[in-house]
Amino acid sequence: MNRLLSSLSRDVRQYLLVTFNYWNFTITDGALRMLVVLHFHALGYQSLEIAMLFLFYEFFGVVTNLVGGWVGARIGLNRTMNAGLALQILSLCLLAVPSQWLSVPLVMFAQALSGIAKDLNKMSAKTSIKKLVSGGQQGRLYKWVAILTGSKNALKGAGFFIGGALLSLAGFRFAVLAMASVLAAVFCLSLLWLDKDMGKAKNKAKFSQIFSGQRSINILSAARMFLFGSRDVWFVVALPVYLSSVFDWSHSETGGFMATWVIGYGLVQGMAPKITGNQAGRLSAIVWATVLLAVSVLVAMGIQWQWHPQFTIVAGLLVFGGVFAINSSLHSYLIVSYAREDGASMDVGFYYMANAMGRLIGTVLSGLMFGIGGLSICLWISSLFIALTVLISLALPCHHSHASPA
Repeated sequence: MNRLLSSLSRDVRQYLLVTFNYWNFTITDGALRMLVVLHFHALGYQSLEIAMLFLFYEFFGVVTNLVGGWVGARIGLNRTMNAGLALQILSLCLLAVPSQWLSVPLVMFAQALSGIAKDLNKMSAKTSIKKLVSGGQQGRLYKWVAILTGSKNALKGAGFFIGGALLSLAGFRFAVLAMASVLAAVFCLSLLWLDKDMGKAKNKAKFSQIFSGQRSINILSAARMFLFGSRDVWFVVALPVYLSSVFDWSHSETGGFMATWVIGYGLVQGMAPKITGNQAGRLSAIVWATVLLAVSVLVAMGIQWQWHPQFTIVAGLLVFGGVFAINSSLHSYLIVSYAREDGASMDVGFYYMANAMGRLIGTVLSGLMFGIGGLSICLWISSLFIALTVLISLALPCHHSHASPA
């Protein structure tokens, strides 16, 4: 393997290593999410109580993205990426305690560590691409971001399936121990192979710079917040609980559907440059957000009127996932492109802070509103959030990309 890696260019080699690192982390992140939701639902927890288990996960994701970009600019992205791996291993080990010790405070603390770990790893992976692609190669940048993001989400979907299957076959404790072991091996490889100073800013980054001063970054971040809130308001708690309680699906069936959704979502993300074309910018973001709004309203109407509910949920949310994936990929490319050359991690960190804030809002509302009005009200709130995404996207500056061969 060393011989194969050494035959590749430095940039490609580092891109593959970052992607491999990100892939493995993502599988455990998706599996852990599904394990916690299904395990505690089986223990009799209500939807809002399950959502609260993820409160610190999402809250510390907000804090981590805001501060983590500054930290990455000062000490290098390889260190923040490796710190994310180490924290995820610790989180999994904490959850591997005997079941009688698995209290709600312990789970919330472990989820807080996992939230910090996830966003350190994601911010590091996304920002590193900015350092590996020159400014004039916008087409190549879009493709590399789309591939990284799409493959990550496809594997997160695989993680959902693995989490549901492991819970059914082997139990909660064995599942988290197995994932911790795999990540420990990845952590060792990452320490050996990643460039030591990747992403470290040439000029010492000031803490005051963690808040973006660029209008384009601020507008895109606001759009991203509502975009991801629109997904998580029905996806995180409401949907898996609905599938289990209303349709009486097993853990494996629920995990399998969630996995299929996210895998398809990731595959579409990876193909986004072929769907939108390399000339992606403000207009593409507005058009695809509008298409997503139309899909969301149709699915919400179908659930509200109970029009073939299983078909509406399965088919409608798969279409929603495909269109959402294109929106997400466009945003992921635009933030990397908009970010400054020196200290890019701070711009990317601020943007993913807004992303995490959207997930936090969506997670809390998912548990709260599902308990009040069921899945349909969650989908109507999702439509409202997407409408706000469209309106905010109208204020995005014109983005002139210069496509070049990959």
